[in-house]
Amino acid sequence: MELAIGIILGMCALGAGIAMIAGIGPGIGEGNAVSKACEAIGRQPESKSAVTSTMIMGCAIAETTGIYALVVAILLIFVAPNTFVGVLLKALGR
Repeated sequence: MELAIGIILGMCALGAGIAMIAGIGPGIGEGNAVSKACEAIGRQPESKSAVTSTMIMGCAIAETTGIYALVVAILLIFVAPNTFVGVLLKALGR
């Protein structure tokens, strides 16, 4: 029984760590977007407002991926272990 609870806790922690790997994607994507926006503004300074507004919208949408990963990781750390242990105890009749 203790082994099963340990496995549940370990897998929840492992899942949370894997979920946080998704935080790398928005960082790379937003850095690339800002790089290309600076390049575009450098080539055509008169298009600064259009490029900036489009870049900010794109960065905001890309950031949601990192926020979703953070929410999943928090749920796996704080909510899932209690739920899974409760299911285990119920299945064992305790």
